[in-house]
Amino acid sequence: MRISRPTGPRAAISLVAMIDVLMILLVFFMVTSTYLDLDMVPLAGAEAPGGGAGGDAPVERVLVRLSADGGAFLRGQPLDPEVLRRELEREPALDILVLPSGQASVQALAGLMDVLVGAGAQRLRIVRLEAQP
Repeated sequence: MRISRPTGPRAAISLVAMIDVLMILLVFFMVTSTYLDLDMVPLAGAEAPGGGAGGDAPVERVLVRLSADGGAFLRGQPLDPEVLRRELEREPALDILVLPSGQASVQALAGLMDVLVGAGAQRLRIVRLEAQP
């Protein structure tokens, strides 16, 4: 003996309610989100938080250039990361400006900044060159 239950009509799944909820969430996150804070890494020319190091005493600035292939140049001389670290450990109170090439990878820039921080750099800034209009 076979007992069959009567099946009701299949419920139609409406996507309208889900789309409405997603639109509301999209608007909510767009309104409450923070946009890119481009001042997270101080650029040269902008004052670092907390004022200058040691009051009004002049601080020597050193430019470290990052080439497109990831090589670092200090005072025009190409240096590998270990030699660069040793050079900068001699003068830890330097204001170091990093000038990355436009073709340098972000990974190379992060690696260079790790080397500089490992050398004891207290004031590290990223510089970018802009074309004059």
